[in-house]
Amino acid sequence: MLNLFISAFITLFVIVDPPGCAPIYAGLTKGASAAEARNMAIRACVIAAGILLVFALFGEQLLGALHIELDSFRIAGGLMLFWIAFEMVFEKRTQRREERAEKVLATPEVEDVSIFPMAMPMLAGPGAIAAIMLLTNNARGVQGTLVVLSALAAVLVITAVALIAAGPIMKVFGARVEAVITRLLGVLLAALAAQYVIDGLKGSFGI
Repeated sequence: MLNLFISAFITLFVIVDPPGCAPIYAGLTKGASAAEARNMAIRACVIAAGILLVFALFGEQLLGALHIELDSFRIAGGLMLFWIAFEMVFEKRTQRREERAEKVLATPEVEDVSIFPMAMPMLAGPGAIAAIMLLTNNARGVQGTLVVLSALAAVLVITAVALIAAGPIMKVFGARVEAVITRLLGVLLAALAAQYVIDGLKGSFGI
């Protein structure tokens, strides 16, 4: 069971990629208070845990009932991530916040990114869904499934810590450096989005 836990933990850690998600999350929550960023980070991990738990236990039945292939998740998730990346590179999110502030004439409402894009598709994306379904299917009985789910819980706890710590670390560098990093991460996120779409197209057309 220890080998199963280590294998599941490593697999999920690499796919969820807490160190890679953390700076992107910091860019998405630019302007949010520490408490708001912390709450969104925890909420994103809880929602992602719920999504992955559902697919771990009922994934095959759910996709089969809806006649949906996993490659469709990859393409849709990639397109949505690309739009977020576009906004990060060209600072459209900042512009939207300023316009909202002018309309409300009060403290601008912080956009909640916990559900989209963090919980889905960043954390509970097509890769994580496929991995958790494969791991639970290969696990032996209830005990094996519980081991896989405990590995998932450990990864998401680490992810929550990484997301919460990302904001303060980014703020140390200052506004200008943060703006440069945000744009750079937007480009990297766009590349990740393109890879999702490419993988989905390859899987759909058997390339």
